[in-house]
Amino acid sequence: MATATEAQQQQHVVQAAGGRKVVDEVSGWLRVLDDGSVDRTWTGPPEALPLMQPIAPYSDPRDGHTLHDLPGEPNLRVYLPEAANKGEGGARLPVIVQLHGGGFCISHPSWLMYHHFYSHLACAVPAVVVAVELPLAPERRLPAHIDAGVAALRRLRAIALSEDDDGALNHHPAAALLRDAADISRVFLIGDSSGGNLVHLVAARVMMGQDQDEPTTNWSPLRVAGGIPIHPGFVRATRSRSELETRSNSVFFTLDMLDKFLALALPEGATKDHPFTCPMGPHAPPLEDVHLPPMLVAVAENDLIYDTNMEYCDAMRDAGKEVEVLVNRGMSHSFYLNKYAVDMDPTTGERARELVDAIASFVARH
Repeated sequence: MATATEAQQQQHVVQAAGGRKVVDEVSGWLRVLDDGSVDRTWTGPPEALPLMQPIAPYSDPRDGHTLHDLPGEPNLRVYLPEAANKGEGGARLPVIVQLHGGGFCISHPSWLMYHHFYSHLACAVPAVVVAVELPLAPERRLPAHIDAGVAALRRLRAIALSEDDDGALNHHPAAALLRDAADISRVFLIGDSSGGNLVHLVAARVMMGQDQDEPTTNWSPLRVAGGIPIHPGFVRATRSRSELETRSNSVFFTLDMLDKFLALALPEGATKDHPFTCPMGPHAPPLEDVHLPPMLVAVAENDLIYDTNMEYCDAMRDAGKEVEVLVNRGMSHSFYLNKYAVDMDPTTGERARELVDAIASFVARH
């Protein structure tokens, strides 16, 4: 499973200095070079680096769970809580499928920032957590990320049914563990930031196949039981009031990142009014006609995109969708992924616990 190793980072630095020109840049995060390659060497504040360090898998339990990598298309990372081996009567656990954020352009599910939250969530719910390694733009623009999310669900279904054309899937130890532990009739999609967009977009595509009126895809026994967008990257081409008036206090989310990442990720020529980033806008299918599962949407009170997050929730309710909204009071975008703030600041820690409790309650009720 691919991770950002030091050797790869050093290679990127050499290549970037090898006579090629930078044609676009997102400060600190990536540089697009004139030959089309992308340098993702981190050049921002060094204090952010620890949150991006990859965590290796482990089969011996730590803090109540084990961690397994399952290579394939796409690569999956599986958190198995010890509760998976202790269910009454062999009861299986619900599955939470994580679609990571990063503006569709950066990040990896092995990073510490994701690991600390999702390993805890697996044990707290309890649930099998399956993190999906998504493609990155600009090398692969949308809808590649949506395709990968759908492909991940197809892999889950194939694993559960022991369907494997090439014979490799069923022989992988992580596949057997997942098959024994997971109840794929209760799959919940979860995603932060741009991953929150994918929760909506992937669910809409899969739910079309689950709908009896359009049996174009046989998903049974897999069922998407709910979606959990956390601080989703829903925006408009025009600035909202919160974008204009809220000051970002994090290197992980700025207006510059928002604008440039989406310019690199959306289809060529598209604006932020595209349905991928504005599903409540006039260019998107009417929400009344979009099949979606029940949703729990987490919105950060001090998020740059607070206003458009709330607009999405209001539009969903107006369309008759089942939507619960959790407002993270006093918090900024993706606050819960900052392990050090969660551990050291009592308020941040409490808000992170509230988020975990809300997710656990939502899963238990669906």
